[in-house]
Amino acid sequence: MSPDPVSATPLAGVEVTYGQSNFKSLLKEPYILFLACFASIGGFLFGYDQGVISGVLVTNNFVSLVSGFVRETGPPCISPVVDKPKAKVFPLLAHDTTLEGWLVSVLTLGALFGALTNGPIADRISRRWSILLANIVFLVGSIIQASAFSIPQIFIGRFIAGLAVGQLSMIVPLYLSELSPPATRGSLVAFQQVGITLGIVVAFWLDYATQFIGGTGEHQSPASWRFPLAFQTVPSVILAIGTFWLPFSPRWLMMQGRDEEARNTLAHIRRVPESDYRIQLEMLEIQTSVIFDRETSAAMYPGVHSPFQLLLKRYWSLFTVRHLNKRLFIACFIQIMQQFTGINAIIYYAPQIFMKIGLSSTTVSLLATGVVGIIDFIATIPAIAFLDRWGRRPVLLAGAVGMGICQLIVATIYAVYDDKWSSNRGAGWACAVFIWLYIANFAWSIGCVNWIIPSEIFPPGVRSQAVGVAIGSNWLTNFIIALITPRLLNSIKFGTFYLFFAFCVVIFFWVLFWVPETKGVRIEEMDKLFGGNNGTEDIQRMDSIRQRLGVPEGVVFEKQTPSTSHEETI
Repeated sequence: MSPDPVSATPLAGVEVTYGQSNFKSLLKEPYILFLACFASIGGFLFGYDQGVISGVLVTNNFVSLVSGFVRETGPPCISPVVDKPKAKVFPLLAHDTTLEGWLVSVLTLGALFGALTNGPIADRISRRWSILLANIVFLVGSIIQASAFSIPQIFIGRFIAGLAVGQLSMIVPLYLSELSPPATRGSLVAFQQVGITLGIVVAFWLDYATQFIGGTGEHQSPASWRFPLAFQTVPSVILAIGTFWLPFSPRWLMMQGRDEEARNTLAHIRRVPESDYRIQLEMLEIQTSVIFDRETSAAMYPGVHSPFQLLLKRYWSLFTVRHLNKRLFIACFIQIMQQFTGINAIIYYAPQIFMKIGLSSTTVSLLATGVVGIIDFIATIPAIAFLDRWGRRPVLLAGAVGMGICQLIVATIYAVYDDKWSSNRGAGWACAVFIWLYIANFAWSIGCVNWIIPSEIFPPGVRSQAVGVAIGSNWLTNFIIALITPRLLNSIKFGTFYLFFAFCVVIFFWVLFWVPETKGVRIEEMDKLFGGNNGTEDIQRMDSIRQRLGVPEGVVFEKQTPSTSHEETI
């Protein structure tokens, strides 16, 4: 049933908003803030599983070969005592950088498949239940990892966990963007990055703490690495159980024809009565967008009735329709570029990097790695508070400058003091400081914006597929970075950081000349930026739908630029 705009809508020319673009407005909406925090446990799992492996890889019991022998009782007829060489669980990983790279990157390979396949799943079973499904998969992978006694077993466990991480990295930003009002959408979606950074910091410091179980030498307990791998099941269980209390996405409900339920859910999320004219207007706008997408699909693909064929056509349209492939390029390129600034090379291999720059003790390198996690988490907070006020473009530009300067300085210090770290420990610590500063610049800029842009710029009919492709490109690049970083650090050494600097420069000029500002633009109005319905047919179709639904003319919904129209808030 269509909403009745006449009885609930004020005069045309009214600018309707649920609040301002600032941190105080978030605090005034505790329910949506709670939903963002809770759903971002998915981001926590993403960050934790990324971060935990860096400490595990340098844990003595996990990889080190230890000299000496263990004395065991043998058959009496041969010898009462047998001396056997001591060995740890995965000694091959300590000496094979290729195998080490594959162990790290197999998670990202699984995440690539998880992100690409979760779009149709999220459309079919809902955003809400796809979060539950991802958690079930994650629990299976985590249990296999924590109980591993062979290299194939831990590889399989990380691949399965990666499937779930990819699903969550795709669905959580999409879910949050569809729940959020435009004025605070950027800040709420940025909670995904807060969850990721919190997961990383917990993983780093738990790795540091558990290395002391049984001592740091040859008597170290297997719990030093099994416990960190097992701990990630705890937040996963919490999120899985809590999923039963999460609301459905109103936009997804509308796509399923469940209009009344969509209205009830939207009013519940916005904390206003269903009769409030803003709910009526938002419902009309969502419904207009959904109907426009369906009628456009019918016009573009006449005679296609199979859901699977239509799905394939929609994927194809992302690459062939001009305004969609422009959006897809932006969404994918920002994912690729953020990886090539060096973030996950540091997250995955921070202990090894700190060892290479002279912080040779395992304990010291893990401690320095823990600082990476803390800075990553703290530096994300300004983005939550101010991203919807500053805008996407200024944040990306400033972040690119900050990251580039830091990577340039790290590379130059590394080049000057390479092979002389032992006599220049101050240079090693200087490198560490600028690595930390790079992390800070990443966290408050592209680390948040790269989740926001893909989740907000696509029309509803292809949104889940497009976000899946974009996040899939993130994981493909992540896979490449995880695989090649050990080789780069061993071969071109400081050149690795010059490479990261070059990509920071590319980001700056790409954003400057290519990326439009999407701050405060409603998801349903992104076509005005990208030209999705500028053609005569599309304009006529949109006008026809608005007339059929009775959408009043001249109403501006949550516009963020100065206006002469009257603004009403709650």
